[in-house]
Amino acid sequence: MTTYTKIDSPVGELTLVGDEGVLTGLYMDGGRHVPPEASFGERDDAGFAEAAEQLGEYFAGERREFTLRTRTAGSEFQRRVWDALTRVPYGQTRSYGALAAEMGLVPQAVRAVGAANGRNPISIVVPCHRVIGADGSLTGYAGGIEHKRFLLDLERPAAMRAATLF
Repeated sequence: MTTYTKIDSPVGELTLVGDEGVLTGLYMDGGRHVPPEASFGERDDAGFAEAAEQLGEYFAGERREFTLRTRTAGSEFQRRVWDALTRVPYGQTRSYGALAAEMGLVPQAVRAVGAANGRNPISIVVPCHRVIGADGSLTGYAGGIEHKRFLLDLERPAAMRAATLF
């Protein structure tokens, strides 16, 4: 049975969607491509304790990897892209082109990789925010560029954050 809850976070309210204890959606309030709330099933605040705890640890800077059970609904290509995103390490970024190359795709696949990245249904846990433009710019993020910047800054090593202050 599909259920959902809402939790507060430093990037605003997050909606967590699950099915039988498996996380199937994590959406930022006001984000693009958020399904209608009616499709999330019944609200069940008790069924998401582990996800809420791990997200809290992540936002506190105490967690670098999520160990949640997840399931994504999408095309085979989209699921390949989302799987590749999970291999981009905490604190690092990839360009859309580099991600396509890591997946063994031709350079022309960059737009398709970008489109799949934008449709990621489990943001933050599947770190689509770690993908940036080839020139280092913060391009396209369904949760909003300001949230993307926040997440990347959160993950940036403390030594790098201190260096950019001066």
